[in-house]
Amino acid sequence: MGNLTKSIVVPVDGSKNSLRSLEYINLIYGPNHNLEVTLIYILPSLPPILTDKSIDKKTRTRLKSVEKKNEDMAEKILAEAQNILLNKGFKEEKIKTRCQKRGITVAQDICNWALIKQVDTILLTKRGRTEIKSFFMGKVSTRLVEYRRNNPVWILEGGIDSKNVLVCVDNSENALRAVDHVGFMLSGTDCHITIFHTMRHLSRFVPMQVLEEAEDLEKLWRNKAGKEIAPYIKKAMETLLKAGLSEEQITTKVTEGSRSAADDILKEAQDNNYGTIVLGRRGLSAVKEFFMGGVTTSVLNRAVSLAIWIVQ
Repeated sequence: MGNLTKSIVVPVDGSKNSLRSLEYINLIYGPNHNLEVTLIYILPSLPPILTDKSIDKKTRTRLKSVEKKNEDMAEKILAEAQNILLNKGFKEEKIKTRCQKRGITVAQDICNWALIKQVDTILLTKRGRTEIKSFFMGKVSTRLVEYRRNNPVWILEGGIDSKNVLVCVDNSENALRAVDHVGFMLSGTDCHITIFHTMRHLSRFVPMQVLEEAEDLEKLWRNKAGKEIAPYIKKAMETLLKAGLSEEQITTKVTEGSRSAADDILKEAQDNNYGTIVLGRRGLSAVKEFFMGGVTTSVLNRAVSLAIWIVQ
């Protein structure tokens, strides 16, 4: 499987933060992996009132000049990003650039193009041109997660230097789909993967006061929960091995969870030098369960120096 071509779309906006995506690609894959990278820039659009046909000729000429400068800037930004990869040894034929005018929204335009081209994932940084309101991140990354309901999105927060990957699983088919994505995307790399499960404390269901005198109930719950997750962890391990990863690259870990799954995941990542966290978009319930909704959003919002992969 390591020989199959993987395809990643990287939106760039000219900011140093957006270029961190390229550092991450180099960290995970290096220049010799069978990887195709498409760098994409969505041209900001002028307000419709300025493109109205009733605009006089002089104004129209000035607008065309603005559009030309806009396009020139886009080409410069794309060339800069491409050169970063070329200087790291990536082959020119494996790096594509695309500049297109904004159609609906930046997020939808990126998603629509990625869907047409059937790329494996979109990789973007959490902050773009400014720390407060960026061209891509904030609203755009949130929308990307929403629009790419059936496809993975990778979101970077800060600089990353660890190849350790924390794959969070629960006993749902969606968690196994996330593992499948990890197996494909990381086959042929030297990343280390931990299949991780944090057992839900009963206090996530009922108040702590109610549980204070029910230690035996908590023990029974943990025993049952442990037996329930075991076959999913086994299946996750088998999936990664089948994808071509070695046993030495894979670890499994089940922890006794606290009241917050997001806290458990972030603590595990921070305490043990992980660079990437993989989460399913939804868990047991199609509406809101272990992952999407509270947990994935909380991890994404609080992540520091981490890449978060969100897989449907």
